[in-house]
Amino acid sequence: MSKILVTRSSMPDIEEYMGQIKGLWESRWLTNVGSLHRELTEKLKNYLNVDCFELFSSGHMALETAIHASGLTGEVITTPYTFLSTTQAIVRSGLTPVFCDIDPVRLTIDAGRIEPLITERTSAIVAVHVYGIPCDVEAIERIARKHHLKVIYDAAHAFGVSYKGKNIAEYGDCSMFSFHATKVFHTIEGGGASFRDEKTAKKARHLRDFGLCPGGEEADEIGGNAKLSEFHAAMGICNLWHLQDEISKRKKVAERYEEHLKGVKGLCLLPELETLEKNYAYYPVIFQDGAPLSRDQAAERLAAYGISGRKYFYPLTSKFQCYNGKFNIQETPAAEDISRRVLCLPMYADLAPEDVDRICGILFG
Repeated sequence: MSKILVTRSSMPDIEEYMGQIKGLWESRWLTNVGSLHRELTEKLKNYLNVDCFELFSSGHMALETAIHASGLTGEVITTPYTFLSTTQAIVRSGLTPVFCDIDPVRLTIDAGRIEPLITERTSAIVAVHVYGIPCDVEAIERIARKHHLKVIYDAAHAFGVSYKGKNIAEYGDCSMFSFHATKVFHTIEGGGASFRDEKTAKKARHLRDFGLCPGGEEADEIGGNAKLSEFHAAMGICNLWHLQDEISKRKKVAERYEEHLKGVKGLCLLPELETLEKNYAYYPVIFQDGAPLSRDQAAERLAAYGISGRKYFYPLTSKFQCYNGKFNIQETPAAEDISRRVLCLPMYADLAPEDVDRICGILFG
């Protein structure tokens, strides 16, 4: 049998994609905010219900550029239970991450633990919608207003999610999205960010293109090259046509898993939140004490059959070698505990029901 990966990219019909890129052989305008880039930007503004949205070469560059454009200084309160990109964007921007523990059910930053971490050096809260589950956005907004802080959401997992009647992009001062090939919606490589105000969005556009002034003979900011090419934008346009079908297929996969796993002793699945419209980006399982096997045993058992499970997120970003032991993981015990118990099972739109059955049978049959 062929291997089953933990994620797999969805693709439009090749004729659709070729139809989008055919004109590039005539225009030869392949990057630098071409017509496809502009078209996708407008389509995403409409889909996300925001006025200010910019495309970038990756989700990481979207986040890093948004941090710079927001003028953050000093410390930012964030979570160690995330992909390394979140923490790296903060540190590469000359800021100090102050790690807050997570809610062990929701798996996002624990809003009740944020305020004690705020100091005179705190400039923002950088929170993550983990696996597409929204943070406690209302509590975070109250804290931010009280202490005059910016709120930036790493929404890399959350494109296509709505919460409490609003698109997830409408929360915070900025929301970053990853459009990497493994995401629910992708541009092969790429990312984007929504902004609450045009002033910050304009600065982000400026930084995205080296900080160059009009005419290209002067630069008044230290920026970088974070532009999305026309080939990537074309893929995004095609994939946006099929987004709701993609989410519907993923939902069926999730429901198939739940038929097998919901009653298994010692397993915890993602929480059900009222008014949440999911995108089914990932299928994480938490192996608690009393489960039939441990997380590591589950990963090894799947691997023996050529099936990939991902320890996502493990380890915590605060434990990575590049930080040289600078951070104390004892301050985030819930995040540390979950990181040692979580395993993401294969999840993608074309995962066959019989493959879900086989995965669950290997683990618990």
